[in-house]
Amino acid sequence: MPHVHDSWTVLPHGPLTEIDDGILTVTGLIHLPLVDLERRMTVVRLHDGSAVIYSAIALEDAEMKTVEAFATPRYLVVPNDAHRLDAKIYKQRYPRIRVLAPWGARDRVARIVSVDSTEADFADPDVAWHIVSGAAGHEASLHVRRASGTTIILSDLIGNLRRKDGFEGWMLHMMGFGNDTPQIPTVEKLLMVEDKARLRQQFLDWADISGLRRIIMSHGEPIETDPAQALRDLASSLN
Repeated sequence: MPHVHDSWTVLPHGPLTEIDDGILTVTGLIHLPLVDLERRMTVVRLHDGSAVIYSAIALEDAEMKTVEAFATPRYLVVPNDAHRLDAKIYKQRYPRIRVLAPWGARDRVARIVSVDSTEADFADPDVAWHIVSGAAGHEASLHVRRASGTTIILSDLIGNLRRKDGFEGWMLHMMGFGNDTPQIPTVEKLLMVEDKARLRQQFLDWADISGLRRIIMSHGEPIETDPAQALRDLASSLN
């Protein structure tokens, strides 16, 4: 992974998009030694007008003002060990923001920025914090209920990048980040998945959520076409 940013550093990214009521998202690119990898930040507005920022990405000042007008940054979720690139500079920009990380990632995240908690109660019945089962406490997800249905927000355990041509496409495919369908990236199976049976059951439990609308992940397009079946397929891939 790239070095953690010590000062506000804006990398290439797309536009801010409100994907659902009170859910704002933006994608960017990070340069790895051999490939450019897409990443995503998601901002969730709580009932009190504050925001949960999941997997931070530094934006230009005008865009940050758009985020602040959307909702006041109050919580910063560093969803796993790897997504620390912009965590420190967000804490510098918003000193009162509370930094949250899953318990399995806390030590590595704390090397970069002080972690306030490995648990969260957002005082909002429609936004819930979850530690993903079967991943040794290394990945945190959010469940967000809206009139359109429930959105699951998670980071690296599911990828939904389409395969590219050339060497970069081959490298991403070898890492498990480029395919024709959603998948559990190969690198995450090796680094994060501790208990396949528990993760399989986690996916099946999510598939049974009434009114499941979409899955947003850090790498790839949101899954909005039959997300329940996508989760069942991912569960089967762990057999």
